[in-house]
Amino acid sequence: MANQNKTDIGLIGLAVMGENLALNMESKGWHVSVYNRTVPGVEEGVVERFLNGRAKGKNIEGFTDIKAFVDSIAIPRKIMMMVRAGSPVDELMDQLFPLLSPGDILIDGGNSNYEDTNRRVQLAESKGFLFVGSGVSGGEEGALNGASIMPGGSEKAWPEVKPILQSIAAKAPDGTPCCQWVGPAGSGHFVKMIHNGIEYGDMQLIAEAYWVMKKLLDLTNEEMADVFARWNEGKLRSYLIEITANILRHKDKSGGYLIDKILDAAGQKGTGKWSVINAMELGMPLGLIATAVFERSLSSQKDLRHLASKQFQCQHTQPIYNKAELVKNIFSALYASKLVSYAQGFAVLQRASDAFGWHLDLASIARMWRGGCIIRSIFLNDIAAAFEATDKPKHLLLAPYFKEEMKTLLPGWKSLVAESMKEELPVPAFSSALNYFYSLTSADLPANLVQAQRDYFGAHTFERKDELRGQFFHENWTGHGGDTKSGTYNV
Repeated sequence: MANQNKTDIGLIGLAVMGENLALNMESKGWHVSVYNRTVPGVEEGVVERFLNGRAKGKNIEGFTDIKAFVDSIAIPRKIMMMVRAGSPVDELMDQLFPLLSPGDILIDGGNSNYEDTNRRVQLAESKGFLFVGSGVSGGEEGALNGASIMPGGSEKAWPEVKPILQSIAAKAPDGTPCCQWVGPAGSGHFVKMIHNGIEYGDMQLIAEAYWVMKKLLDLTNEEMADVFARWNEGKLRSYLIEITANILRHKDKSGGYLIDKILDAAGQKGTGKWSVINAMELGMPLGLIATAVFERSLSSQKDLRHLASKQFQCQHTQPIYNKAELVKNIFSALYASKLVSYAQGFAVLQRASDAFGWHLDLASIARMWRGGCIIRSIFLNDIAAAFEATDKPKHLLLAPYFKEEMKTLLPGWKSLVAESMKEELPVPAFSSALNYFYSLTSADLPANLVQAQRDYFGAHTFERKDELRGQFFHENWTGHGGDTKSGTYNV
């Protein structure tokens, strides 16, 4: 039994996420200590403001001195850090280490790079402490009312932090908490990174669906909102589809639709980019998410696009479309492309799991994403089921359920991408997904020519169809080359 005067958990960092998580913990019956690192003259009074404001009258103790904060928490101490990723986490750990007792647990709930978490788990364990790197998704709303939480790191910490983390997690429709142990080292943050990559892809895909409806069908914001609201009743039911309908209906103070006044230049914080970089490191295609990241970069070059649009006039043929038919095709393109995006993301998780020896449970990860997080979608149940089948699919799109879905969706998807291209309307994520699907389902690709070129100019060798896999050959293409080959290697 913990000392009655000591708190159950400490939380450092009272920005949006930290403040809401502290209130969430307290509402679930936990006694919470909070501390905020103050920058003199900039962030002073944050703790006081919180205690006199949203935390007033609640079971939350505030501290402006880090030692008093650490001393207030019951042993083994559980301290959750909600500070900016990067050096702030390392600086905070250096401050905390001398104040901790053996067996104390540090939880990093920020969007840290998984390689930093790998290092921090080792460092904390070498000093006798435990470290948990946990992805937290759901934004402000999730932090307060239930987030999707993806903890990994020192496994010994799980029994200690499980009751608290599961209590503040969202509950899936069947009542299970959207928080399970992910695996060792930085696996929790790796899973969150892929979640954010999928989120980038989803947002770009929905934006393309909106753009086709607006540009080819001339639908009004209300009509588009109706379409999204209807989709949210069926197979596309998800948080992002739901909020898209709300966004399209929203009017600002002057009474006009706000969406039409927002500048088309998108920002990004980096997790989407990291997922693409890490997929490349692992040699895995994550093309749709890469496209979504690059589209944000291109969108922010607004002046350049404005200039270019003056020099190339788009040739719209302005045919009259059958609205119902085209909306159905947009649905097919959106749903099929979303499945491709999730399939690519889960394939990267599987490869990382194999490469790093993490033994990730993909079904469990799909379940954790069913509630609280930004990419929560109804078909995550189907994804979990696919990964639990006795004969696990080699690829998500080869699972029986998804294989049938893709066959049904393909005609409308194909037709929509072709139509958009003809009308000079950009649908980069829809077409990236379609090209990936075509390549994936092609027994033969033109990579034989790429191998021939590599061997011709660099003696990089090739395998032959009429020999066993794994044997490499070099051809003297010009008649005056040597027999020296550069050896084979894979990045």
